[in-house]
Amino acid sequence: MQVTVEEVSAVKKKIHVEIPKEEVSKQLDSAYKDLQQKAKIKGYRPGKVPRSVLVRHFQKDVHSDVISNLIQNSFPQAIKETELPVLDTSDLDTPELDPESGFKYTATVELKPELPEVDFKGLDLKKTDYQIDESEIDAQVEMLSKHLAEYLPITEDRGAEEGDYTVIDYEGFKDGEPFAPTAFTADHSIKIGDNAFTETFDKALIGMKPGENKEITVSFPADFSNKDLAGQEIVFKVTLKEIKKEVLPPIDDAFAKNFGPYETIGDLRAEIEKNLRQGYDKRTDQEMQEQIFKKLLENDFEVPNVMVRHELDEIARDTEHKFAQNGISMEQVGLTREILDQQYRPIAEQQAKRHLLLNKIIEQEKLDVSDEELDAEYEKLSGMIGQPLDFIKKFYKENPEKQDGFKIALLEKKAVDLIINHATVETVKPEDKKAEENTDGGSEKPE
Repeated sequence: MQVTVEEVSAVKKKIHVEIPKEEVSKQLDSAYKDLQQKAKIKGYRPGKVPRSVLVRHFQKDVHSDVISNLIQNSFPQAIKETELPVLDTSDLDTPELDPESGFKYTATVELKPELPEVDFKGLDLKKTDYQIDESEIDAQVEMLSKHLAEYLPITEDRGAEEGDYTVIDYEGFKDGEPFAPTAFTADHSIKIGDNAFTETFDKALIGMKPGENKEITVSFPADFSNKDLAGQEIVFKVTLKEIKKEVLPPIDDAFAKNFGPYETIGDLRAEIEKNLRQGYDKRTDQEMQEQIFKKLLENDFEVPNVMVRHELDEIARDTEHKFAQNGISMEQVGLTREILDQQYRPIAEQQAKRHLLLNKIIEQEKLDVSDEELDAEYEKLSGMIGQPLDFIKKFYKENPEKQDGFKIALLEKKAVDLIINHATVETVKPEDKKAEENTDGGSEKPE
């Protein structure tokens, strides 16, 4: 077997393999010999069918099987001979089999990039010191209070006003005919001022009294979120049935007990503050990582498409999961896998580069995860998702691929921590950071 390598790019090669005629003949002889024992052809006894007859009837199938066997038997050895770090075979060029000559084929392979040592020590990083303002906690409490709000009918004789909650029946017409996307809907709740349909629709409700009917003409903009309504002029026939006001509960200890094991409103506010702190810590971590990779990727490199596809698959799965949690599919909002791939490919490429950089640091610094560290992380995960520790350990033991992924994530975190520990970190206030971003013309948005 003869193997040669053709350069395509830093992460792509063509492997040309030539198998000698003797091996091809041997495989063909073996294939026809096996076929002779099985073939049933009228006029011939089992096992006595001449090869010429077998060739006439089964040559195409035999050649296909022999080609498959030749590649399966030779390709792993060819990769071993080249000593290439092959990640994926993206293309296989196989000509027709000629019994009178050797067999040649070409495989296009994608390779793991060979990165030089990463000089990660001594980076200049800025860490934003986010402080929690009491108004943020107040806003969270107010949002929670709306979950317990009551909506009571207004008894006074007046028309609907900005901020009122109304109950309406409506039906939309286009060119005088009922329009399917705006079919008759009864008891629809709408808050005036939220502009759920459009501002025009909301303003037209102002002044209406219960029992009153009205026609409201709405011209939807061409870029309206609902594609069925975008660019359409619809006449809505509306009946206002009720006007309600929002009544929020008092913010006291009894209120707090509705949202968990909190004895006082102070306990609830403390939990909100804790969650806000975790959010800010995560934001700070993301910003630090953005700075790290922006500096480390100043010397850019090519990544194989197979790694980019893997990242795109993860993005697609995550997107589908988020939509499914809300009871909708990507198709319902006009998203396809092709659109996602096009939109998120730059992000997927950057993410693949980050994994490669961190993997190089893990290798060069000989980072590892001990059993004790792994058990500690399992215990953390157990607390986060509310599952018993034994269940977590059993799950990863029975799913080695998941466990490997979990370990890789821990190793990457170790690598990031190592970079930060060897960096010069300046703590800055959010306002200083914002002023600097405005001066620099903005910064990358954290993922």
